[in-house]
Formats: sequence, C-alpha cells, structure tokens
Amino acid sequence: MKLKLALPKGSLQESTMELMRRAGFHCSLSSRSYFPWVDDEELDAMLIRAQEIARYVEDGVFDAGLTGKDWILETGAVVVEVADLVYAKQTRQPFRWVLAVPENSPIQTVHDLEGKRISTEIVNLTRAYLEKHGVRADIEFSWGATEAKAPDLADAIVDGTETGSSLRANKLRVLDTILESTTKLIANTSSWEDPWKRHKIENVAMLLQGAILADGMVGLKMNVSRNDLDQVLGLLPALKRPTISGLADEQWVAIEVIIDESAVRELIPALKRAGAQGLVEYPLNKVIY
Repeated sequence: MKLKLALPKGSLQESTMELMRRAGFHCSLSSRSYFPWVDDEELDAMLIRAQEIARYVEDGVFDAGLTGKDWILETGAVVVEVADLVYAKQTRQPFRWVLAVPENSPIQTVHDLEGKRISTEIVNLTRAYLEKHGVRADIEFSWGATEAKAPDLADAIVDGTETGSSLRANKLRVLDTILESTTKLIANTSSWEDPWKRHKIENVAMLLQGAILADGMVGLKMNVSRNDLDQVLGLLPALKRPTISGLADEQWVAIEVIIDESAVRELIPALKRAGAQGLVEYPLNKVIY
C-alpha cells in the first residue's frame, strides 16, 4: 500500500521539507527532480505548485497534499481538510492576501476601485470580495511580480504577503486584508474513506502538528532541593504540570518541563537564584498531547 502525497514546490518548499524532517520523515531531493525520496516505504511524494495541489487531490491524482486554504477556496476544490498547519516560509504567522495601492494613490477604500483595473493571482477570491462590497472592476490575472504592476499596469493589486516587506519596498499601501490563509493537510474524499489510507493520513497529520507545536519550545531539566521546591515550581510555566521525580538523595528531586524558548533567558537565571541546580536545556522535535 502506498499513499500518494503532494508537497508544495516554490516558496514553501524549503520550510515544508524541514517540517517533514522534524516530523520524522527524512527526505532527499536531487537537483531538478520533482520526486523527493522519503524514508517511508508507504509514502510516494511529489513536488508540485501549491496552486494546483487542491485540484489534483480532489481528482484523486494524489491521496493527500499540503497546500494553502487560499488555493482550496480559489479553485473551489472539494477535499477533506484534515489538519491546520500554521507555518510559512519565514514566520509562523498566517499568510495574508491584501488589497494594496501605491502610496500616493488617491484610492482610499475598496469603493474607489469602481471601474479600475486590479492585478492578482487569486481572480476568483478577488471577484467574490468585490461583489461582497458591490464594486465592479476589471480583474486581471497576474503571472507573477504582482507588486511591481501598480501603478503602471494596474490601479491596485491583490497580493500575498507574510511580513509586508515586499509591499513596503515597492511603496504600496494596504487598504484591506481579503483573506488570511494557513497551510492545510488535505485528503481526497475517496482516500479518506479508505481505512488504511485514512489511518496513514491521520498519522502524518499527528506528526506534522507535533513538529509545529514543538517549534519555538524547549525542554528544561533541573535538580531542586525539597526546601526550595515550592519557590521553583512557582516560577515554572508548563503545558500541564512539570514532571517531578525523586533522586537517590531523598532531600532532592529532578524536575522536567516544556516551556516557550523565548522565556528561557529570563527563566533560567530566576530558577538558579531560587535554588535550582544542574539546569539543562534541550531542543524538541515534536510535542504531541
């Protein structure tokens, strides 16, 4: 039995391959190849543009795939949304599709776009957005470099952004956010009804979500005397409760906890002053509830 899995090629490729690695699926890809090797005999993977994945999964070319919610909506694909995977090429923030105009444009709201030209890759979503606001405009499909098309080739653009840096570099001003999108693990409806394939897809989903949850978190171990235990525990945030284990010396215990990595630089000195000893910080690959 094989599960055919579509992985996004392009801007999400590197972060997706790293996510797969942290989830426990080691992948390798030769130059110019679209077929990564995965150390799981039950998986057949292929790299393909995220814009096309939802349609191919709907048609059964793939059993499952990773693509954005935006492309599911844009193509109108009927698929099973198995898991929400909040990761992107640079940050852990949702990807945004925004309506933008040049900084010096007189256009201030969507209603000022009546009769204007808009350039975008998401024609259907943009059309639905304009209809919602009662605006009629000429929507032109963009093959790329959308942020460079205003004002010479279009009055406004609808473009995707993660940090907004490209928009600012091209002196564009955001009027509105049309859609926030995250990556989804999706499945073909027939594949989802197949017991073996569903079980495999659910396993992949669990491991990918565990890898995302572990991103930005670390484990922390320490030894604490029972006299200082209450003071140390009062400093520790945790997913649930910290693990406390007895040591050979009955007056001491070992504590283990999972915390946000950003808290470590403040927390470790405070724990040390509270009486913790032998502090060890370690990275995490997956956190699964």
